Formats: sequence, structure tokens, C-alpha cells
Amino acid sequence: MSKKPTLTQLGRKTAVPASPEQANLERAANPHPDTDYVARFTCPEFTSLCPITSQPDFAFLMIDYIPGKWIVESKSLKLFLQSFRNHGAFHEDCTIAIGKRIKSVIAPKWLRIGGYWYPRGGIPIDVFWQTGRAPEGVWIPPQDVPAYRGRP
Repeated sequence: MSKKPTLTQLGRKTAVPASPEQANLERAANPHPDTDYVARFTCPEFTSLCPITSQPDFAFLMIDYIPGKWIVESKSLKLFLQSFRNHGAFHEDCTIAIGKRIKSVIAPKWLRIGGYWYPRGGIPIDVFWQTGRAPEGVWIPPQDVPAYRGRP
């Protein structure tokens, strides 16, 4: 990506990408690069497909990150996440791939993703990944997604 990215999706009608590989996850300059803070994206209606049965899988995703030079452009993130709707992958693969893709685009100081998957075959699967330790002195709120008991 160039030093000054051009946002190609914001402010115009944009089709949902056919696959995560085709999705254009975009970034914008961090308006406060001198300050460590946490940005959070919550996606309570994430969907993908089981790679074996092609049945839909549903998850509550929570993405927290401490930006460096870049922040995630939210419309492109929404489109990227929607691109999984017809994508077959295991829960672990979806969750980790999303975290790694965001990391590769924005190079955050720190990132974590929690994938809280609804039951398949009676068993919910929760997947967590982070890039390492967060910088000292940054308030990082808990994800506070309850263990499965009929999640909200």
C-alpha cells in the first residue's frame, strides 16, 4: 500500500467481495499517532460456512487493537467480514485469518480477536488470538462475552 492510501469503497456503493481473498481491506492514517488507545470493532452477526457440510456457522466477533500509523477503515472491514458469508472454513481458521489480515494491513501496536462461535453439534467453539503483549499503561477493556448459555 502507498504512504497515502486512497479509500476506494467509502462513500460509494460497493459490492460484497466474493471471497476474503478478493476483499480490499483498507486503512486510513491514525488521527492520533502520538497516543496509545484501543479501538474496538464488534460484529455480533458474523457468518461463514462449514467447509465440510456447507451449513452456515454463526459467531460474535470482537476485535480490539492499538493503532500505530494506521487505523482500519470500517466500511472495508464490514465488506471483508461479509465476504466470509459464502466462504467455507473452520472456526479457528476464520478467526485467526481475520486477525492476521488486519495485522498485515495496518501493522497495529497490538491486536486481539475473540471469535465466540455458536454451537455446532451442540458444542460452542471460542477462538482467541493476539499479536503479543499490549503496551504498558493502555486501558484494555475486557471482552465480556459470556460463556455460552444461549448468548444474546
